[in-house]
Amino acid sequence: MLKTFPVKTDHHDQMIDITGKISDWVREQGVKEGTVIVSSAHTTAGITINENADPDVKTDMLRRFREVYPWEQAEDKHMEGNTAAHMKTSTVGHAQTIIITDGELLLGTWQGIYFCEFDGPRSRKVHVKITS
Repeated sequence: MLKTFPVKTDHHDQMIDITGKISDWVREQGVKEGTVIVSSAHTTAGITINENADPDVKTDMLRRFREVYPWEQAEDKHMEGNTAAHMKTSTVGHAQTIIITDGELLLGTWQGIYFCEFDGPRSRKVHVKITS
């Protein structure tokens, strides 16, 4: 089972909670046990799992990514000028695997699945694959 979800981003960098979309789709498929792989189809956007209770976590993470990987670096050779976005994506990764048990995503109390935009705003795609 494979599904592609569109994601529209509004900012240069942002983290969008996609947990609900993924959870709803998994439930609709009727799979009781297995795994789901959530994958970004882009080299400048990733997928991470992190706290979804306090929005300041996203704010702090994006700020810290900007500090570690500043957008302007005179030494960067990549002609598109978005090397920082590639570095951030490599850091968070392009995909996450989540266990499905009793038909639900097995996430911790405070965990959510985030699409991480690092070179927006853009129209993006997230591929979701269930394995059982």
